Amino acid sequence: MGALCSVIRFENLQELKRLCHWGPIIALGVIAICSTMAMIDAVLWYWPLDTTGGSVNFIMLINWTVMILYNYFNAMFIGPGYVPLGWKPEKSQDCMYVQYCKVCQSYKAPRSHHCRKCNRCVMKMDHHCPWINNCCGYQNHASFTLFLLLAPLGCIHASFIFVMTMYTQLYNRISFGWSSVKIDMSAAKRDPLPIIPFGLSAFAASLFALGLALGTTIAVGMLFIIQMKVILRNKTSIESWIEDKAKDRIQYYKTGEIFIFPYDMGSKWKNFKQVFTWSGIPEGDGLEWPVRDVCHQYTLTIEQLKQKADKRVRSVRYRAVEDYSGACCPVTKGVKTFFTTPCTEEPRIALCKGDLILATRGLKHWMYGDKVLDSTTDGTKQLLLIILQEANPCYSFISIV
Repeated sequence: MGALCSVIRFENLQELKRLCHWGPIIALGVIAICSTMAMIDAVLWYWPLDTTGGSVNFIMLINWTVMILYNYFNAMFIGPGYVPLGWKPEKSQDCMYVQYCKVCQSYKAPRSHHCRKCNRCVMKMDHHCPWINNCCGYQNHASFTLFLLLAPLGCIHASFIFVMTMYTQLYNRISFGWSSVKIDMSAAKRDPLPIIPFGLSAFAASLFALGLALGTTIAVGMLFIIQMKVILRNKTSIESWIEDKAKDRIQYYKTGEIFIFPYDMGSKWKNFKQVFTWSGIPEGDGLEWPVRDVCHQYTLTIEQLKQKADKRVRSVRYRAVEDYSGACCPVTKGVKTFFTTPCTEEPRIALCKGDLILATRGLKHWMYGDKVLDSTTDGTKQLLLIILQEANPCYSFISIV
């Protein structure tokens, strides 16, 4: 029992460590600033104890904050759900249709992907979100999407309060002369005086909070629209990318195949219910999924295997001609390389002169690929398990072999 309690405490401590990351710190900071300033300004603009409207306004403001934090922490601490270690298909012959994860020592279930940050295979992985410092997937997709909906709505309400407070406070401090307009920020021309003084610093704080609220409304609102688009098609962001690559592969090789996404139920309402339920628990077990009549459980995983094989065929072999420390923004590799570094937390691999790289795709000044660790006589190679970034050969950093 003592050992079990120690394990539980350790796991809880590990979950709490998710807060010690720049993403949650910034996100919670924005929520705290906007909520606190909105409550202070609400008292100045629409005192909640005098009228019913003021009371409703203040209660709604608190309600937004509670619901936003509830869904935010749900998305963070409940997590996406992970494929059980050692998992494999019930039928042994089905193992050929799925990929094997050497890190988790198990097969990847349909719709699952390995997350390097979480170091586990995530069920129905959509993406790893730095703002919650966790993956968005099977178990927390609904909470994450609700957070993306509620945050802009709360910010819109807060923005209205900021604007009305600054307007009313400035209006009460403006005096008009024959040839001038004066604004006295020391005190309002009204009786009784406000409970919370509104000076120049309060005005600056309100203006800053308004900027944060408007920026959050636009940025998070766009993310919500993107998430709803994939949810209504019963996809994830990764699966949308896989579907696009499937079309490119078929068109490139002119195979005549027709790829049908297997998890689209043909109805937006049915797709919606795959994520959002009244109980808050998503349908299914995260390992097996309802599919269309013309498809089967491994339709998507087979397409992934085809794309993996195609990636190996299309990869180009390079050799490093300079050492590279693996710095995120290499100063010594050219100005353009420095300023066009990919906006991702994926690590850059350190290279020594003479190292071999298999590049699978690239941007203008960066390339995605696998480092060749070893070459055997039959031509097979042991590759890194994760995708890494290397610099473009146009800067004499690597050369084509």
